[in-house]
Amino acid sequence: MKFMKLGSKPDTFRSDGNNVRYVASELATDIAVTVGDVKFYLHKFPLLSKSACLQKLVASGNEQNCDEVQISDIPGGSVVFEICAKFCYGMTVNLNAYNVFATRCAAEYLGMYETIEKGNLIYKIDIFLNSSIVHSWKDSIIVLQTTKSLSPLSDELKVAGLCVDAIATNACIDVSKVDWSYTYNRKKLPEENGNDPNFNGVKSRPVPKDWWVEDLCELEIDLYKRVIMSIKTKGIQSHEVIGDALKAYSYRRLPGFSKGVIHSRDVGKYRSTVDTIVWLLPAEKGSVSCSFLFKLLKAAIIVDSGEMAREQLVRQIGQQLEEASLNDLLIRAAEREDVMYDVNMVKKIVNKFLMQDRNAEYESEENEVQEIQRSGILTDASKLIVAKLIDAYLAEIATDPNLPLSKFVDLAETVSCISRPTHNGLYRAIDMYLKEHPWISKSERKRICKLMDCKKLSADACMHAVQNERLPLRVVIQVLFVKQLRGAAATSSGTSTPDLPKSLKNPNGGSHGSSRSAPTNPEEDWDSVSATEELKALKPELAALRLRNRGDNRNNVDNAAAISKMKGLMKSKRIFTKIWSSKAAIGENSGSDSSESLGFANPEEAKSTPSRNRRHSVS
Repeated sequence: MKFMKLGSKPDTFRSDGNNVRYVASELATDIAVTVGDVKFYLHKFPLLSKSACLQKLVASGNEQNCDEVQISDIPGGSVVFEICAKFCYGMTVNLNAYNVFATRCAAEYLGMYETIEKGNLIYKIDIFLNSSIVHSWKDSIIVLQTTKSLSPLSDELKVAGLCVDAIATNACIDVSKVDWSYTYNRKKLPEENGNDPNFNGVKSRPVPKDWWVEDLCELEIDLYKRVIMSIKTKGIQSHEVIGDALKAYSYRRLPGFSKGVIHSRDVGKYRSTVDTIVWLLPAEKGSVSCSFLFKLLKAAIIVDSGEMAREQLVRQIGQQLEEASLNDLLIRAAEREDVMYDVNMVKKIVNKFLMQDRNAEYESEENEVQEIQRSGILTDASKLIVAKLIDAYLAEIATDPNLPLSKFVDLAETVSCISRPTHNGLYRAIDMYLKEHPWISKSERKRICKLMDCKKLSADACMHAVQNERLPLRVVIQVLFVKQLRGAAATSSGTSTPDLPKSLKNPNGGSHGSSRSAPTNPEEDWDSVSATEELKALKPELAALRLRNRGDNRNNVDNAAAISKMKGLMKSKRIFTKIWSSKAAIGENSGSDSSESLGFANPEEAKSTPSRNRRHSVS
């Protein structure tokens, strides 16, 4: 640390132990200056020759025949006043980064200008600040910290601005020119202590570009904001380094931030810190990690930040959602909510992610290549990553017994526009929801199962689905057909993708051949195929399966299980009798369905269906 020595006379200030300070001299003191609870017995001549303020105070005191002066509001109090008084006597005074600003403010208060006497205290302090302090990385930070307690004067005297600019300039210097200990907060490396056996007298590690970020964490948030803004204005540091600085500050200043929480009884006092960090975030994609943005969003929710801060975080997270993890998405809902997680917030983020495609427009044909490569346009890979991420998130929130079906379905439909090769993740989420919500109605089971495309289930998922008694019967039949058609396609060496028979196609798809065949009621579409047609369709598939089973022993186990299942379905006459009778009684507008799960309301009906009872979940 640098310091400045003023005066050459020995320090003869003494104390009697009762808050009384005096100058040991043969001359009797002729003025008493009371500063706070400390009384100084001094001499008028050295004080009045350098202080315009004391001249006025003594002049007004003389009119009242009084040699006693009261000073109650001098910056720095009695300690700093003593420094100024010693300077007036020509005694030795040491100024350093810790006391120079308070002394500068006290000198301003006492009016120790050049017009009073050449080489006065203000002049010498300004020289010390401009020639020494601003060139020292550590000292400029220390001085800036000391301005916090005297913030109005720091701007008036331009000391804070001087330090801010000095710090920003030093932070932007080329790392090859950084020749000081580049951070005094870190632990020294072994080679710097001389303990490294390979140490040859020269630092083996280069100074990193973000060498300065830890030191700035010492600053209060308002001063930190000014420094970061000054660094950004200079345009030298990259937005990634700015992001690293904000990340370091967040981890240092927000207790529990690394875990996505704020550990404090008074979380409101951190609102300014969170809001400022969000405001300082670089706009460029990738400046900070997606995980860090999620932690900021969780912190913003905890400290009740404004809507503007949250919207900015949602927008920036949406720009790089493909980098997120499942743990990032688990945003706790407010305490007043019944659900565990804030599903609506995740839906907003997904919409922001998908909006990048909708907002991407070509300026001209000549710039087509450049436009395609810009960050605003999503790649198929990134969309697939996000779709799988949301599938995993749906499986996680499905365990919440209070989660409404509408929130689950709405979020799943948000990513339904993203084509993915498999629906295994979505099936797992649906199955978990059905397991945790066994009380949902028949229509709700239909609604959630329509999210899934049976043709995109893997062999293992199909095997699980045909034994899953939580699924509606129609879904199980569709899965069986998919399983058999895949086997037929593999045996016949066909390259075309097998499709479901017309009688079992997903009613969501509707008919694309004629506008007259467009569905008008989803419930009717689901039930539009009669059970008789289903049985007729199953018989040839069963025969084909038997033929394949004779020629290929590798699939004996799976095919035997499927044959048994299909036999059971066709033998369940009581179920289909009920379906036929209900359709005959209610007609085309009936809301009944043969696709209900085997958890029928009628226990006897379930007992009479042995093949259905053998189905079980392996989840």
